[in-house]
Amino acid sequence: MQKSVGKFLASIFWDQDGILIIDYLPKDQTINAEFYSSLLVQMKDILKEKRRGKVTKEVLFLHDNAPSYRALETQKKLACLGFAFLDHPPYSPDRAPSDYRLFPGLKKQLKGCHFSSDAKVIAVAETWLDGQTSDFFLSGLQKLEQRAEKYTELRGEYVE
Repeated sequence: MQKSVGKFLASIFWDQDGILIIDYLPKDQTINAEFYSSLLVQMKDILKEKRRGKVTKEVLFLHDNAPSYRALETQKKLACLGFAFLDHPPYSPDRAPSDYRLFPGLKKQLKGCHFSSDAKVIAVAETWLDGQTSDFFLSGLQKLEQRAEKYTELRGEYVE
């Protein structure tokens, strides 16, 4: 038997064209409003760099209902940066594109693999993510629109 490398948390920010940021939470740290707000500042800078000329209006942000995302400090930072957030109903994985588009393929890629270090997991995950076309990401957001319409039709019931 081999000891597990353990778990770590990656925050992945993406849009219709692909990955914008992947940030790995340092060991023994949790995501709080201050940490997440610093990621939002990085996000603003990355958007200027990677999507130069494409962002002409307000950026719509969809994230789940984690306390650090809902914190007043985070909400103020979003407003300060010119980001607006889309409301995400609690316990709604059907409304989170990463849950139904990004993570299933990544989990499939990692399934059954044994890694001796975090760096090896990161390398495989980032190689898979970098290999996805912009159509992959765009279709995930298009599915969000379809799921939102279905969600509205069903008056908030779970959509599969």
